[in-house]
Amino acid sequence: MVTTPNGSAAQPLKFLIYGRTGWIGGVLGKLCEAQNIEYVYGSGRLENRPSLEADIASARPTHVFNAAGVTGRPNVDWCESHKVETIRTNVVGTLTLADVCREKGLVLINYATGCIFEYDSEHPLGSGIGFKEEDKPNFIGSFYSKTKAMVEDLLNNYENVCTLRVRMPISSDLSNPRNFITKITRYEKVVDIPNSMTILDELLPISIEMAKRNLTGIYNFTNPGVVSHNEILEMYREYIDPNFTWKNFTLEEQAKVIVAPRSNNELDATKLKNEFPELLPIKDSLIRYVFKPNRKTPVA
Repeated sequence: MVTTPNGSAAQPLKFLIYGRTGWIGGVLGKLCEAQNIEYVYGSGRLENRPSLEADIASARPTHVFNAAGVTGRPNVDWCESHKVETIRTNVVGTLTLADVCREKGLVLINYATGCIFEYDSEHPLGSGIGFKEEDKPNFIGSFYSKTKAMVEDLLNNYENVCTLRVRMPISSDLSNPRNFITKITRYEKVVDIPNSMTILDELLPISIEMAKRNLTGIYNFTNPGVVSHNEILEMYREYIDPNFTWKNFTLEEQAKVIVAPRSNNELDATKLKNEFPELLPIKDSLIRYVFKPNRKTPVA
């Protein structure tokens, strides 16, 4: 149930979720089932306003979740050669959904990205000084990130939107090709840079709680602290495959095999941690939610 400001019970929760075929959208549905929250997936195209209005009229939701968007397949390099398609979904579609939700008096939980920043002189790598919610994006190296920074700035004018800056998402499903751990274990070579990351097993249930609390505004939606590629792969070797090996290469070497530069940063998770004090630091969350449940090596 949603409670009203005076504490009385309001209508039961019902979520309208966009992104049924996506990773986050699929997990959200399972979480709703586990919590006995009624939900439906939207069938409308985000850029098609009448189709969104029809979804809302049919579902009569209490909250809307947007886990739809173009990230590109197999990666964000796709967006560099499909700019109009990227704009259509990531900018026009997201803004249309936010606008329709505002018109209907609905909170929109929008899964966005924190890949709109890069380490700089005020937020140096290894300093522990992370980018805050109110900081202006400084990374537009990829067209994907450029569209995401653009839409975040515009969405900030919508008082009904909760923007969650997800980064390098990880889950306990190590077979999922979208999982950051799965990606880097399959790469021929990896860079080794500390980054803020999002452990979905811990944070997606928190996003449902954020909807229940009707929270809005921007949140750095990452676990506190940073973890590097090598630190993750060392955990993988310790818990999953003791024979696993990998090779590192530099950012300069990486640049030769990718089309668009990649974002590396630390986000300050203080705002989220203040709202949810139980939130685990990134390395603790990795062990609890990802590596221990998947352990294949014998316990020492």
